[in-house]
Amino acid sequence: MSDAKASVVVVGSVNLDTTLEVEHLPAPGETILARDLRSALGGKGANQAIASARQGARTAFVAAVGDDAPSGTIMEALGAEALDLTHLRRLTRGLAGQALIIVDAAGANTIVVAAGANARLSPAEVVAAAPTIREAAVVLTQLEIPPAAAQRALELGRAGGALTILNPAPAQPLDPGLLAACDILVPNETEAAILSGERDPEAAAEVLGRRLPGSTVIVTCGAAGALVRRPGGPTVVFGAPSVVAVDTVAAGDAFCGTLAASLARGRSLEQAVHRAVAAGSYAVTVRGAVPSLPTTADVDRLLSS
Repeated sequence: MSDAKASVVVVGSVNLDTTLEVEHLPAPGETILARDLRSALGGKGANQAIASARQGARTAFVAAVGDDAPSGTIMEALGAEALDLTHLRRLTRGLAGQALIIVDAAGANTIVVAAGANARLSPAEVVAAAPTIREAAVVLTQLEIPPAAAQRALELGRAGGALTILNPAPAQPLDPGLLAACDILVPNETEAAILSGERDPEAAAEVLGRRLPGSTVIVTCGAAGALVRRPGGPTVVFGAPSVVAVDTVAAGDAFCGTLAASLARGRSLEQAVHRAVAAGSYAVTVRGAVPSLPTTADVDRLLSS
């Protein structure tokens, strides 16, 4: 498989994640004791960039951090990964993005994010990375950064001939210009329901597909795998391997990063989704965000089993 132009550019968020492990998720007004606490690198953009790099794609990450101590921790952690960080901006008088993640005994989670420097990643900062973005085979972004910055990233990628992927997370009203710049839309079941008004994933994919008539819609469905609706075609279900989930954090990011890397390396959409579903399944078997993001060998082993 040729690696010519096999590059992925991820434009997105980076956080310092604090994870609390609990027996059950707290109800409103309830105080509970955590069984464990840990801090680690996170953020949808960083997770997806690392996932892409671990799948063998040359990956550049465009993001913003502050100048506080947590930002220094983030930069050190990113530096340990095989990423091009040329366009990682350190903003003066800025705070690192941070997330509080609560995970229960069954692996379900709730997440609250303080955007910090991620909210200051402007379209101008994205334009500064234009030469790198225009050379990419795939451009991937999410919505933990300002939508205008995400849209500019997709537009620059499209102008350079890249395949453009939007993970609309967290779900929010999508500007027509943002949708128009998107070749592949990848929401999870909850996001697809919010965006479409349909609770059934297949019905949601149909609604979203009509809103993006020239684009592919992929709805990730956790243990059920993923639904793929290509323009003018039927919805196809890709089943997931059977695994024991311990932590669902970053499973969607594993999917998106693996999808981007697989497409950049020349795999068909079907092959890429097959590997992405396996990557998401692998991720739920490992605690933590970055530690759960699989390598190519991890995905190969799960698929062969």
